Amino acid sequence: MLRLVLVVLLAAIPAAAQTLRVGQIGQQSGTLDPHRATATHDKGPVSWMFDGLVRFPPGSADPARLEPDLAERWERSGDGLVWTFTLREGVQFHHGMGTLTAEDVAFSLRRAASSESSAFAGDYRDLSAVEVVDPRTVRVVFRQPVPSALGLLANYHGGMIVSRRAAEEGDFARRPVGTGPFQFESVEPGGLRLTAHQQHFRGTPKLAAVQVRFIPSDQTRELAYTAGELDLFIGRREQRWVERIKQLPNTVVEVFGPGEFRTLLLNTKSAPLDDVRVRRAVIHAIDVPAIVRFVGADVAQLWPSPVPPGYLGATTDVPRYPHDVARARALLAEAGHPQGVTLKAVVSSVSTQLPIMEVIQAQLRRAGITLEMDVVEHATYHARIRQDLSQVTFYGAARFPVADTYLTQFYHSRSAPGTPTMALNFAHCSVADAEIDAARSEPDPARQAALWAEAQRKVMEAACSLPLYDLRQVWVRSSRLALGYALEGSLNLAPPLTAETALR
Repeated sequence: MLRLVLVVLLAAIPAAAQTLRVGQIGQQSGTLDPHRATATHDKGPVSWMFDGLVRFPPGSADPARLEPDLAERWERSGDGLVWTFTLREGVQFHHGMGTLTAEDVAFSLRRAASSESSAFAGDYRDLSAVEVVDPRTVRVVFRQPVPSALGLLANYHGGMIVSRRAAEEGDFARRPVGTGPFQFESVEPGGLRLTAHQQHFRGTPKLAAVQVRFIPSDQTRELAYTAGELDLFIGRREQRWVERIKQLPNTVVEVFGPGEFRTLLLNTKSAPLDDVRVRRAVIHAIDVPAIVRFVGADVAQLWPSPVPPGYLGATTDVPRYPHDVARARALLAEAGHPQGVTLKAVVSSVSTQLPIMEVIQAQLRRAGITLEMDVVEHATYHARIRQDLSQVTFYGAARFPVADTYLTQFYHSRSAPGTPTMALNFAHCSVADAEIDAARSEPDPARQAALWAEAQRKVMEAACSLPLYDLRQVWVRSSRLALGYALEGSLNLAPPLTAETALR
């Protein structure tokens, strides 16, 4: 009898140990609606709960490697306008919410394309129709060829497929329902709990649950990890920190791409920044190479263009503004500000932003530019910059790696605060609208690349922003955690959790 009891107890240990404990930034979850989740700390949990028609293979951010996900196959018309997808049979939604059908897919993509329900509506402006052919077949029609059409349908941002029934019935942002390997269970004070989706089409996950703790302090996350309270956490993207953490026993530091591209956006509609000479003075006053040295070569890549490195259409052939304090002061005087200017910035308290902004603040001061910083927690920062309350906005983002996505979201007038399709154009930049629009429908790849290059040149000529550096992702995991793949990249800014991810 005693032997039987011991066998039962030993059998129960692995199941109990299969709750993965994750440390994320932020105070709490912002939204779990995948079509609205723009904050870094929401992207990871959302990506564990939802699938797309196609997917990036776990551990990859290469669009050339997209593979079937909810769709088992697809066909593309010769002109690139019509894509027909055949869905896998019998895919189940979470919580017994039924079987995936083409109606759910059509509803999801239409929802992603609507500014009333999606933060990524601008990406889908060329979506003409989503047609249900039969329960397992859906047809996606574009008005014109889109450079990243398949990427719009991947397991990323608006490509996430939701349950139509769940979205129409209740508070979807707090009770999301998808088809991914993990399903929402509860929001807790300072945390979030997901459980395994037992009927996931790729198999029952090896992890029984995922417990997410939102810990805004880097030091507190690190202490929680060293105390054995976390198995996986988002790290500090600084060279010295990475090197120190690598020395911890039974620890793996994952540094992967694509980076979140760091940019300083200057509000061209707000005085005195409505004068291009003042904007150029700000840029000349900032020593970007010194900032990159501060961050560290392993985690930061200097980059001079508005479109991040590695994106299709990115170019470095743009106007440059070398660090020159004397030139900055001369431009201010020329603009009628010989005594300098004062600017306001809403700044997040997270470690990837606040220390850099403090360095920038000190550099600007040497040129007679006072930067008044309103330091707030991360969720408040996101809310206030979208209310157009910041003249100088430090922003980091990763997007589908095609120039169009970055140029459209950050530098097209349709994406400025106050517009129905507001995205991330906190600079209110509009100088390259014509080139951005023309490139979207240009069938000749060489001509398209030339239009994207001209758009980047115009953005820099107008000094809408100061590109800083590409900051790679840093996550730390216990060697007990087997991801189930080699982590080279993740567009969702967190290690993918799949049915094969396990604790050993």
